[in-house]
Amino acid sequence: MIRNSHILRFTTALSTALACWAAPAFAQGQSAPAQATEMAPGDIVVTARKREESLLKTPVTVTAMTSETLEAKGIVSMQSLASSTPGININNSSSGHADRSFQQISLRGFTPVTTNATTTSMFIDGVPVASPSPFTSISDPERIEILKGPQSAYFGRNTFAGAINFVNKEPGGEWHGQLTGMIGTRDNWRLRGSVEGPIIGDMLTFRLTGDAFDKGGSWKNSYDGGTLGDESTRSASLLLVAKPSDRLTVKAFGMWTRDEDGPSAQTRLVATDIKTPGGTVIQSSQSNCTTPGGYAFICGTAPGLVNRVSANTSFTSQLKNWLDNPAGRLLSSDETVDHYGLLRNSIHAHLTADYEIDDNFSLSLLAGHNEEKWSTLVDLDGFDSSAFTGTSYWNTAYYDFPYLIEREMHDYSAEGRVNYDFGAVHGVAGASYLEAWNRVGSGTPIYGGRPGTTGRNESKTLGIFAGLTYDITDRFSVSAEGRYQIDRIATYANSNLTIADSIYVPAGTYAAGSKLASDKFRNFTPRVIANFQIDPDLMVYASYSRGVNPSQFNAFLLASTTDSGDRELAAQQGVPLTVQPEKLTNYELGVKGKALNGRLTYTAAGYYAKWRKQITSYSFLLDDGTLFTGVANSGSTDLYGLEAETHLRLGDLVTIDAAGAYTGTDINSFVNPSVTAYSGITDFSGKEMARTSKWSANLGVQLGGDLRGIDDAGWFARADYSFKSGVWSDQANLIKTQDRHLVNLRTGLSRGKASIELFVNNVFNNKAYTSIDDNWAIAPGYSLARYNAVLVGLPDLRTAGVQLKLGF
Repeated sequence: MIRNSHILRFTTALSTALACWAAPAFAQGQSAPAQATEMAPGDIVVTARKREESLLKTPVTVTAMTSETLEAKGIVSMQSLASSTPGININNSSSGHADRSFQQISLRGFTPVTTNATTTSMFIDGVPVASPSPFTSISDPERIEILKGPQSAYFGRNTFAGAINFVNKEPGGEWHGQLTGMIGTRDNWRLRGSVEGPIIGDMLTFRLTGDAFDKGGSWKNSYDGGTLGDESTRSASLLLVAKPSDRLTVKAFGMWTRDEDGPSAQTRLVATDIKTPGGTVIQSSQSNCTTPGGYAFICGTAPGLVNRVSANTSFTSQLKNWLDNPAGRLLSSDETVDHYGLLRNSIHAHLTADYEIDDNFSLSLLAGHNEEKWSTLVDLDGFDSSAFTGTSYWNTAYYDFPYLIEREMHDYSAEGRVNYDFGAVHGVAGASYLEAWNRVGSGTPIYGGRPGTTGRNESKTLGIFAGLTYDITDRFSVSAEGRYQIDRIATYANSNLTIADSIYVPAGTYAAGSKLASDKFRNFTPRVIANFQIDPDLMVYASYSRGVNPSQFNAFLLASTTDSGDRELAAQQGVPLTVQPEKLTNYELGVKGKALNGRLTYTAAGYYAKWRKQITSYSFLLDDGTLFTGVANSGSTDLYGLEAETHLRLGDLVTIDAAGAYTGTDINSFVNPSVTAYSGITDFSGKEMARTSKWSANLGVQLGGDLRGIDDAGWFARADYSFKSGVWSDQANLIKTQDRHLVNLRTGLSRGKASIELFVNNVFNNKAYTSIDDNWAIAPGYSLARYNAVLVGLPDLRTAGVQLKLGF
């Protein structure tokens, strides 16, 4: 990597040259550059209802960001997208790691309680994608649409809380290209290139992109002096657009992404001293309270760090040999990480066709495929434990707890729909199919065993959907939409399996690959909308909708490592083999409009939602002391909130955008034996959902204009402020993260197709934790019977850099 001293010298020299070049001219010109004028989204077209509509005329709560907005705000990842959008949180803490392998989206407080659940799905050009990771591969999208509230009527599975759709920009019929280079402190650099143009005139065009990105971690590992939080991504994409006639457009899109990260930036706050057998304190307790259950814990706002941030990250020959052994492994050795950290390879491909049959009908066909394989190696104890020396430990030197997690996911999807328009009556009707399967493996060498791998978990979803809008008058419209959906789920044996009891499935011997259990669910999810256009610049709307989130299995009840006693104990605890789908009823009111001759646009919405049959995590100890984590329908929560967004353009010089959200959650009932075990709380009514910010807001101010005396030249300066209130670690509401305040600054100059930009992210070096999750103090002789620590994600600290862009 390029070292920081070289970066700083380069940045200083470049800044000096720019200052000399631009000194004569910071005066307002006749018009602002594209960065300033494109911020107001009044004319943005969105596809929230499977047809193109103006953002301000669509009676659905949507946040839309154009490519110009993304560029101006410096949004390059799911984390930065969430930071710039009130009402969204990203949780990346799970199973003792806080990294990019796990990025769970919480929208409007609909935080999935289990790691396998999804309440907000992602799409590219309306085609579902497997995870948030492909976002970094989409170079210069036309826009990103964030649809809030249940979208089951049109988008189907896993859109319980909303959907995020990335829309590709069509390549033109002329040759264009762009090269972008970024270099910054903390060993940050990015090189991105794209080229587009005609293959056969306007009939067949293409865009090819490539992207390489590295980011050094912000936190020093006291174990070996390295850094925690290093990230590296390589990606490429190709978009082909064929227009054999004025009525037919066919698009083929494919992308490949490879993420290879170092040990994640995370640490534990422990509520008990961790001591060596000799009594030396290695990790100091930060306990400040006793829970109602009578145990020491950390309450209130999470304190700052008192222990050194560290992790055992030595990749020893013993560990390498353990990973190279194929026994019990899910992925092959060339697909597996060969260091502490993450290795992920993902592929996405889709094909869409749009045909305008006549003035009244159009036909759309979509098909897609996703494939993702990743493995992550975590230091599960999460601190420098080399002081626990002894030949009895697995590496014959000192205590260490390496933990491997690996996952493979595949899905195929198809959709066909017909849009119709007969003046006052218009809408859409169609059908969709999604088939997905995954397998998960995990394990550690410390007990002398091999990793364990689940069998194939499969889902097949068939949906039929339709929507009709009737314009009763020129100003008042009513829409009725709905989806009838059939979900089939199944789980399969990973190896030859003998089950001696009939607690969950018939007793018998099951061959490897045979079906262990299956189920089928039928659901109808309607949405009714009424909208009234008060005048050409102001619309109000109200909606009623229902959503459903898919069922899942407690597949480990049928694993080879689970015996009859374990299954009997699970049954006594009320853990089912199959949980029921989650249900949601949502009520919403909204307003959209513009004023000041279109220079001011605004949207606002209020909602109330009832989340029932909520799938919650259900953990308890088995007879042998092993921790079992399953799921059950043991939660019920009411959610309510207010959201607002506005964009104001003050002449040609100043643009202001602001947004805010209040996200209220009120738990009616909730069961989690692990949370009760440490907290002593059994009645969670009145508590708030975990890992979601109650208050969030964004403010951006941008200045821009022409450079006086220089042809085709402009300048801009922008400041963005983001606020998210602290989030609870769990439903007991005992400890939460600090409020997070972020300030980012960007400024730049452009001339023709060339531009240069300077930026500083996290200007005030805010160190508030990015995530929090219940955990344990893990060391020899310490019990896992109850939580006595929290795992926190550590943020990227202040980073500065320069970005150059050249178009041709």
